[in-house]
Amino acid sequence: MKVILAGFNVDTAHLLSLTRKKKIALTPETIAAAYARISRSNLSVTELRKKAREEVEKARKSAKRIIFDMGHHSIAEHAVFNFDIIGISRLAVEEVERFRLGSYTEKSQRYVIFEKGYFIPPEIRSTSYEKNYSALIAEQFEFYHYLIEKIKAYILQENKGIKEKDAENRAKEDARYCLPLATTTQLGMTINARNLEYLLRNSAAAPLREIRELGKRLFSAVKEIAPSLLLFYQSTAYEEKRGEDLRELIQKNLGQNISKATPGTVNSTSEGDVRLIYYNPDSEPLIAAALLYPYASLPFGELKKIVLGKEREILKTACRYLEFYDALPREFELAHFIFEITLSASAFAQLKRHRMATLIKRPYSPELGFVLPPSIAKIGEGERFKDLIAKTNQFFYSLEKSHPAIKEYILTNAHKRRVLLGLNARELYHLSRLRSDATAQWEIRKISDAIVKIVQRDLPLLFFLLSGKDKYHEVYKDVYGCQPKFRPPKI
Repeated sequence: MKVILAGFNVDTAHLLSLTRKKKIALTPETIAAAYARISRSNLSVTELRKKAREEVEKARKSAKRIIFDMGHHSIAEHAVFNFDIIGISRLAVEEVERFRLGSYTEKSQRYVIFEKGYFIPPEIRSTSYEKNYSALIAEQFEFYHYLIEKIKAYILQENKGIKEKDAENRAKEDARYCLPLATTTQLGMTINARNLEYLLRNSAAAPLREIRELGKRLFSAVKEIAPSLLLFYQSTAYEEKRGEDLRELIQKNLGQNISKATPGTVNSTSEGDVRLIYYNPDSEPLIAAALLYPYASLPFGELKKIVLGKEREILKTACRYLEFYDALPREFELAHFIFEITLSASAFAQLKRHRMATLIKRPYSPELGFVLPPSIAKIGEGERFKDLIAKTNQFFYSLEKSHPAIKEYILTNAHKRRVLLGLNARELYHLSRLRSDATAQWEIRKISDAIVKIVQRDLPLLFFLLSGKDKYHEVYKDVYGCQPKFRPPKI
């Protein structure tokens, strides 16, 4: 056996500019083209890469033919790009980070104090709206900085011995609820060419001009480096018209405006703003049978009948050596759940990181209300916070009449939206490990805890080890009578 490191992503922004000046063909297309030839050549992979490097234009034609003519888009996944994205709004970040196979690290409003940086939509520049827009955002930022200091002082007074930095972080976590979605931030994005192409195609059809501009800049940054791997980057009617057609269909047939928020129905599978709207009650024997399937010879249907009444024993055996950092077996992916959740923009910022889940969102809406962090009420600033929200809502409705495409920019992190969250049992375990943990942000922890409570009530055998990682050793001991081997480090 031989393993050769063919390449890796490095910080080459300056070096790439030098290679262009010297006209050196440095491109990930050669790796993509070489790997594409593996299935049809007797040459070694190393020789194929060498050949591709020596014949760049030929490699490009080959890659383009394989992707476009033969439909083998997967070869584009061998080309990986790193982008610094700076000065993008929080609202636009949500659109970027919905592409699940990219990797993103974003400047966090939980740990960094944001100065007065915000995006002004081109639609209102040099209009009467711009002055009012900027004045309201200035008020939001002023209140944000005031809250940081006041909440920090309150925490230090109430919690003797707490470090000043920890108190400040907790203050930032709650003060950010009054920041607008127009707040500018930055992120690092790593993405392969295939998924970049998908992102570009969707960006070209995006309602927000900011996203369309971002797509153009991303394409401009890579078009000379890897032209053969980015073929389907322009918008199509599929991306452009689908939303319009569905809105028209609903308004025609149901006689209602789908942008209007309506209260959720509370039933036996609800916990606050979290409602379980779909699952298979047969999930426990389903997963139990799937766990035995690789080791048995019976057809699955017969195996599923045999495991009835033995689910707990099977699940306990399969998870006996599960540590807090382990993923559940893939068999758990066969059980699916759909939740409807009403949450603030602050909590959504945490939830959207679970990109392997299916997240379908509605726009933010003042009609759903807002989240008031308890610490703001405790320091006596609740009424001022509500007044700022009321002023924000008033301007939102003004924008809705004149510039509906940009109305969400002015809303705050406290404003709510409604989402559908679809995930399997394996991903649900992962979500609970992170979001029901003591270190998680308080609102997303509340949502995760509600999810845990609902599914453990309905499927207790399947979710017998569900918890945040901080409590996992206790839950494990209750089940197995001993501690797991590892415990997460204290932060």
